[in-house]
Amino acid sequence: MNDGITGLAEIEKIEELPLEKRLVVTNTYDLIRYGARRNPEAPALTFFRDGNAYKEAATYSYAQFLGEVNRAANMLHELGIGPNDVVSYLLPNLPQTHFVLWGGQAAGIVNPINPLLNAEVIQDICEHAKTKVLVALGALPGTDIWKKVEEIRHNLPDLKAVVRVMGPGDEASGIYGYEETAAGYGADKLDFEREIRPDDIAAIYHTGGTTGTPKLAPHTHSNEVSMVEMVLLNFNSLQPGDTFMCGLPLFHVNGTTATGSAPLFLGGHILLLSAGGFRDPGVVKNFARIVEHYRGVFFSAVPTVLAMLLAELDKSADISSLKYLLCGAAPLSVQLFETFEKETGMKIIEGYGQTEGTCGSIVNPSGGKRKIGSIGLRLPYQQAKIFILDDDGIFQREAQVNEIGSLCIKGPNVFPGYLDAEQNRNIWPQPGWLNTGDLARQDEEGYFWLTGRSRDLIIRGGHNIDPGLIEGPAADLVEIELAAAVGRPDAYAGEVPVVFVQLKPGAQISASEIRNLLADKIGERAAVPKEVFILDEMPLTAVGKIFKPKLRRLAIEQVYRKALADIEKIAESLTVSVGENSVYGNLATITVKLPAAVDKSGIIRQIADKLGPYMTKYEVHLD
Repeated sequence: MNDGITGLAEIEKIEELPLEKRLVVTNTYDLIRYGARRNPEAPALTFFRDGNAYKEAATYSYAQFLGEVNRAANMLHELGIGPNDVVSYLLPNLPQTHFVLWGGQAAGIVNPINPLLNAEVIQDICEHAKTKVLVALGALPGTDIWKKVEEIRHNLPDLKAVVRVMGPGDEASGIYGYEETAAGYGADKLDFEREIRPDDIAAIYHTGGTTGTPKLAPHTHSNEVSMVEMVLLNFNSLQPGDTFMCGLPLFHVNGTTATGSAPLFLGGHILLLSAGGFRDPGVVKNFARIVEHYRGVFFSAVPTVLAMLLAELDKSADISSLKYLLCGAAPLSVQLFETFEKETGMKIIEGYGQTEGTCGSIVNPSGGKRKIGSIGLRLPYQQAKIFILDDDGIFQREAQVNEIGSLCIKGPNVFPGYLDAEQNRNIWPQPGWLNTGDLARQDEEGYFWLTGRSRDLIIRGGHNIDPGLIEGPAADLVEIELAAAVGRPDAYAGEVPVVFVQLKPGAQISASEIRNLLADKIGERAAVPKEVFILDEMPLTAVGKIFKPKLRRLAIEQVYRKALADIEKIAESLTVSVGENSVYGNLATITVKLPAAVDKSGIIRQIADKLGPYMTKYEVHLD
């Protein structure tokens, strides 16, 4: 047993044995049972409620954990969940979340939902998933999950029952209290017969990236157990009993896989870092002490989390137990990478994955050469290539070494396609090969390097600009915490590059100074941002990715306000807001308060003249 995979040659050696001969289980319920058989009395999961009181925790042994999974499965089955029925959950990181996740997959199909989404989006997800049972957190102080449930539950045509976690039941209204109801079911075994086939759907995850309205991505049981094997082959020095710290949300594949099913199969110990995970300030503040107390070995995070942990790092704590930090979802600056490793003494493993690939696809070898800025080598049994596609996503050819193209993946972890068949158009450029939507290149040693998202390209007068050309140099500036480049509408060039930045605490630098520094650092003149915007806080998704749609809308708003500012009589009463639109993508709403005597038709003509050269659709409201 070495310290992990060393390189591509070792990956190819591993693949000489077909994956199906390595798999000892074919579904997630048997995966849990397999892990429990290693040592039924070993700790499976520990949970503390508050990062400031991390020593006050509840621990479940593997025998107890499996028992609670059985109870959840039996309860859900009794409530009508069968192999083709969906149970959705709106839960923070709680032990009950794990019980519902795995018990629900034993009985039927589980649909984890981000509880931070607004009620309308949650309802849309439940409708499309055909949710039959909804499990949600009760009405607790500081939370609004139950309020959202009350708003939507009567609008879901397939819903038969609601299960309230940490709250009372009201069976006359179809509401069941989780704790009191689950306690009435057997923990020893499943009370129903089911043969779980490898190609049965285990879960339906909504995409959580930066591209707007969520899509629903089903995972088969085969996808999920194959993914666990692939992850653990890369981190083959991890052992039963190792503590995996989970601070990412349990509605996201990283939380449920890298710090969920993988440790459960291995016989590892999951430490839930409070219900809020890395959103809990106490967890961030006390992270090093938590590592010291529980002897944490592995955790996953995104760059924004690393920056927070580094700022609060208690250097007096013993964190020598840490082996690996798996970091993905966004590029990691060289400065943050090197500083974090120097201060913690641990090894950062940069990787890449997406919901459609179950969790992970490409990662730097844990026991070999790590290239800072690269997402690494393909995982064992994961095929990955760079394809050159046309504007319609149609395959043209394979890319040459270091040629930028579309990153495509194929393998046992790749999902069967979105639930909505319309969303599967042009995502398979070759049979079995998924277009990830990311631009990348592959170097001579097989390492992959992300260069942006295909839809993130800034097209200036027909010239394609990779946002990474701007974001990399910006992120290297010592004053900048986060940077994201987007295209801003331009009357002449179609769009021009601009960059939004969030400064490090206490940093003092102006937007003009940043632009001047970037002008010197960016080799491609067309890529020099026309403007720099300093934000107090960068908009992020629930899992810490920069939410570029919001930035694009801010850029559009700025341009439209500026374009309309010199129209007499409306400048002082003008408001511009840009939102997502299902037809146009983005829609600008122009609102103007006018005195009664003003010629409204004349104002509308002037607005049309000013905004005509721009591509973003708009509508005008005159009050």
